[in-house]
Amino acid sequence: MARLFGSLSGACWGPLTAFGVGVAVLACAADQALKLWLLFAFKLAERGVVSLGPFVDLVLTWNTGISYGWFQQEGPLGQWLLLALKLVAVALLWVWLARAHSRSSALALGLIIGGAFGNAIDRLAYGAVADFVLLHIETATWRFNWYVFNLADVAIVAGVAILLYESLWAGGAQKAP
Repeated sequence: MARLFGSLSGACWGPLTAFGVGVAVLACAADQALKLWLLFAFKLAERGVVSLGPFVDLVLTWNTGISYGWFQQEGPLGQWLLLALKLVAVALLWVWLARAHSRSSALALGLIIGGAFGNAIDRLAYGAVADFVLLHIETATWRFNWYVFNLADVAIVAGVAILLYESLWAGGAQKAP
């Protein structure tokens, strides 16, 4: 029994797991703090579109799907299925984190896990993910809008970018288990 428990804990905890978990907690906390402030103190829903500059607006949208609004789910069954899928993904990322050998891999995986948890909290609390940053380019004849996103999405994309950088240019990232 001790041998089984030891191998399970070895699969779930490694030398850089605490660092990665700390990054995940910080990413999730920052995402949730910003969302709570925008929703309840700044009252973004009541303000509508708030221009921050020529290319950036704040606008509240509720995403009931996954990245880029794919697989929209309006009912509770679909929302619970998306949460279950997210939990499986986080569990696999956690195992990868437990086997990470570089701080940059642990940082990247922590960012991805923290972003996933930040969006999962929204899904549990509101039934959808709160997105609020809109990047756009506008000329006299046309306007291009990027997808509306949030800080959790930024953490996920940054984590993926770090993993890609490691695998392509930094001597090769550790492969996922």
